[in-house]
Amino acid sequence: MGKTHMERLVRAIAWLIQASKRVYAKKWSFFGLSALVFIVSILALARLDLLPDPASAAPAAPTISLSASPLVATGGAAPVSARGAELPVRIAIPAIQLSASVANPDTTDVTVLDNLLLKGAVRYPTSARLGEEGNVVLFGHSSYLPVVLNQAYKTFDGIQKLAAGDVITVYSSDTAYTYEVRSVTKESANDAAIPLSVSGRVLTLSTCDSFGAKTDRFVVVADFVESHPSSG
Repeated sequence: MGKTHMERLVRAIAWLIQASKRVYAKKWSFFGLSALVFIVSILALARLDLLPDPASAAPAAPTISLSASPLVATGGAAPVSARGAELPVRIAIPAIQLSASVANPDTTDVTVLDNLLLKGAVRYPTSARLGEEGNVVLFGHSSYLPVVLNQAYKTFDGIQKLAAGDVITVYSSDTAYTYEVRSVTKESANDAAIPLSVSGRVLTLSTCDSFGAKTDRFVVVADFVESHPSSG
């Protein structure tokens, strides 16, 4: 190999070494620029709602959020009615001398639900029915103001005084369904939710000011015991 070729080879190798040093010195700049481009791309796709849903994400169990305004069922469809499932028409709790009618709206419209609360208890439309698996969720007003004349504002007065083991009876048109209180809690409207999908047959009672108000609520959970024929 001649001297000229050797000099060219040495110069080429030297250029490559210098170029490699320059790239290495700027590697963090390249990394930062790449990261910035990636983040901006992700934000743009998210804004356009073009990001794919995670394939491994499991569907959330349906719940009723106590903090929602208006209050709505979330996370799943309504339970599928079992054969023999019935709508509740009345609730009785002897331990606190409570007796009230129960309305069964077929809509989650807040105005409809709030108007029905002025007449008694209300079964949340997407909760379970009597006689089927799931959570039967009943709401009712609670007020201790002496100036309140409409007794529907006092429908669920006193449910916070219930204790484990107390009996609650919910009636359909021809059957009495007996439940036994499991727990009584005061729930924060900011973070509490009532599950609709539960194991077994469960009854949940909740006080409320309205379906649109964010206030703390007393929540009673009871387990199904038995059912028997009744005139309602």
